[in-house]
Amino acid sequence: MSGEWRVVTVAGVGLIGGSFALALRQAGFAGKIIGVSSPATIQAAFERGAIDEALPLAEAAAQSDVIYLAQPIAKILETLNVIDGAVRPGTLITDAGSTKRAIVQRARETIRRGRFVGGHPMAGKEARGVEAADASLFRTRPYVLTGSDAELERWIDKIGGRLVRLDADEHDRRVALVSHLPQLLSTALASLIADRPEAAKVAGPAAADLTRLARSPYDIWRDIFSTNAEEIDLVLRDAIARLQTLRENLQVDPEMQGIFARAAQAASQLRQS
Repeated sequence: MSGEWRVVTVAGVGLIGGSFALALRQAGFAGKIIGVSSPATIQAAFERGAIDEALPLAEAAAQSDVIYLAQPIAKILETLNVIDGAVRPGTLITDAGSTKRAIVQRARETIRRGRFVGGHPMAGKEARGVEAADASLFRTRPYVLTGSDAELERWIDKIGGRLVRLDADEHDRRVALVSHLPQLLSTALASLIADRPEAAKVAGPAAADLTRLARSPYDIWRDIFSTNAEEIDLVLRDAIARLQTLRENLQVDPEMQGIFARAAQAASQLRQS
């Protein structure tokens, strides 16, 4: 099955799934959006206008052109174990999981009737749930795909995402550095401040900015760490070595100046991309 989408199922209508549904609507999708989530989430999704109908996964899958898995990673893996038997031949199954190697491997093992394309929109907030969903969440943000699907790519463009194509291994290597390490650095700093609460009395914007990610809930990150531990360990090793270099050069002006200049250039380029 390929071509124009008429029915989209979003499994996991939280921040990402709800935002995807709202973004589709804003971009002109005129078909039906079915939500698969807990009763409380479904009620909130109806109130936000993110979905048109709520069904159990198997019933939704049987009538859908595309199934968008926006669940936690462990739940995506569970869903991939059972979804293929419910879909029509050729149905597109895609996901929004934050790691890709384990998910793509599971899809290779389980998806036969459907077609799977792994995905990861590099967008989010500290807030959770469909209440925080935002139709503009994906605008200008990288949206990684591990494969090709013309209609999915068309909608990514229409909702404002910036398509990046990577295989699963390369995706996990890159996000370990630019997504998973920032979380751990933020958590490390916030935990140090927790050990020295008197310092918080003089904290300014720098501490607030750098500890923003530390507010993220561990239950989301547990799955990320367990499915990308090897790559995260490698970037943690590099980060510890870089911190040691900074420590050793605190009073070595030429070395520290060079590190600051290179870092400032990289930071500027990040904000231009």
